[in-house]
Amino acid sequence: MTPASLVPRSSGRLAAMLTLCGTGCTFLLPVLFFYSRALSDVAATLIGCLFLLYSAVQKDWHWTRKDWLRPAALFCALCLISSVYVGLREAWVQALCLPRLFLLAAALESWILVSATRRKMLATILFVLAFWLIGQCWKQYLTGTNLLGYPPADDGALTGPFMKPRAGFTLLMLFFPALMPVVLHAFHTRRLSAWAGGAVLLVLSVTTMVLIGQRMSNVLLLFGLMLTALMVRRFRLPFVLIMVGVGGLIASLPVISPRTYAKLVLKFSSQLHHFTQSDYGRLYRTAVTMVVSHPWLGLGMDGFRNFCHVPFHTEALTPFGLPPLDSDTEKGCNIHPHNYYLQIATTAGLPGLAVFGWMIMCWLRTGLRALAPATHPQQAMLFIMCCVLLWPVASTSALFSFPTAGWIFLFAGWMLAASAQSRATACGSTTHPVCKKI
Repeated sequence: MTPASLVPRSSGRLAAMLTLCGTGCTFLLPVLFFYSRALSDVAATLIGCLFLLYSAVQKDWHWTRKDWLRPAALFCALCLISSVYVGLREAWVQALCLPRLFLLAAALESWILVSATRRKMLATILFVLAFWLIGQCWKQYLTGTNLLGYPPADDGALTGPFMKPRAGFTLLMLFFPALMPVVLHAFHTRRLSAWAGGAVLLVLSVTTMVLIGQRMSNVLLLFGLMLTALMVRRFRLPFVLIMVGVGGLIASLPVISPRTYAKLVLKFSSQLHHFTQSDYGRLYRTAVTMVVSHPWLGLGMDGFRNFCHVPFHTEALTPFGLPPLDSDTEKGCNIHPHNYYLQIATTAGLPGLAVFGWMIMCWLRTGLRALAPATHPQQAMLFIMCCVLLWPVASTSALFSFPTAGWIFLFAGWMLAASAQSRATACGSTTHPVCKKI
């Protein structure tokens, strides 16, 4: 056997080994999102590095021609330019590491999750994690502690399997990609037992979210359910019934969970009524002030945290009925502005915000063109998940920190991979709706 004939075989073995390692890291990611920010970041970075090595071994770089990668690359460049201009070492080091997040999405779309079997396995892992979280929330609600012995948070929010109140956001991350495809599949069958099982799963999940008591997670869950009802005809009646049930559950909270009622209803209503003077209102006003002061380059990575104490001043907010706000530690200072788009604007300015929006439109356009909820409920729910996550009117965690960044780019890559197969399957018949240009 000649040495030349050994090269393809050895390359194939290396590619298979890389794929096995990348797949293992991908399956491990959701578990790491639960319990370790550092290890989840390491695993996501490793997936990106393995993907680059796999592409080099296979001499296959077709994925670089994906439409969303152009704005992604431009966004990373703008963040680096802004961070270098600001002159903080920590900022430009973070900017140099930023491409790892986009590599994670590209690796999932074009490598790991191309296989339907792997996508199904990942969904199964999330389904198991969802039931683990729901079970821990109910144990904490009924007995006062979770399995680790931790009680609910001081404000009454259920923490589930965590020490801190993160259960609402995490359940939201699991609800649409893991639980809702099962519910939709049940509602598309004609068996009464399947309908009953889907209804029980839906009611259990939504009830758990309400009892957890985290406001934005509840709002985004209902927003996602509304989008699902608009998209799936058979889900409209269950959605109406769920909304009636949620209304009744919230009305009963003063009796069954007074602290949850105080946070979910009373405090939320007060914050909305006095929003501009609330903590979130001050953060947003500070971020807008910073963007108006530095609209073109922004303030680099972690710009909001690094410069929110600087007394920027602008009259740009007064036409909107908002008094000018000087940024300092007493008025709207935090580690991030609690909104993805304000964080992007303070990081890379308005050009960075526009480019990031361009990338999101590429993601959502790909998912929208492949929608076929009856035959591909998983892809449809991943599309809904991305819409919910990227909805601009929301209070959020930091965009570029784990686990939030990991969830976002995991779902983006997963949706893009599922959309490719959905279109490929459906377009065997050119009359199928998903084959028509939008």
